Amino acid sequence: MPTSAKHIASPAFIALGSNLENPLFQIKRGIQLLSELDHSRLIKQSSLYRSAPVGKLDQPDFINAVVQIETKLSPSELLKALLEIEQQCGRIRTTPNAPRTLDLDLLLYDDLQCNKEELILPHPRMHERAFVLQPLMEIKQDCVIPDRGSVAELLSACADQSLERISKHDIEKIPLHCH
Repeated sequence: MPTSAKHIASPAFIALGSNLENPLFQIKRGIQLLSELDHSRLIKQSSLYRSAPVGKLDQPDFINAVVQIETKLSPSELLKALLEIEQQCGRIRTTPNAPRTLDLDLLLYDDLQCNKEELILPHPRMHERAFVLQPLMEIKQDCVIPDRGSVAELLSACADQSLERISKHDIEKIPLHCH
């Protein structure tokens, strides 16, 4: 057990994104690995969504989701665990906004606000991205991002961003095993 693990669990919201090596499988696998995270418990998961890439546009569309967990890990321990899951799923970090097998972003950790080089909470760009806001609102309708506003209001400002909910039928066809 990590020495800084707390006795009281804190809610945390994590965004998942993938556009390489069977993205539906990668997201499903990412959720499975998050559900197995030490000192944590998966509470809710959103539907899956297809979105256009941001920034670097000449790449495949992304599959996105958001999960809520309760964790006794500190924010920095949780971030480290997320980076380890990304590596386990084949993530290789190159340039910003590059294609990736699995991207895990810590969006919110309880009501903590943090501005460190290695960790900024709330996530600094979440309020600008429909592919984060829509699934987040699905699992926590009354969510408010500190110093930004309600997720519902922020989502309305992203109305020009393309987002498609993926059917449960398509999701259920994806096996959960390694390649």
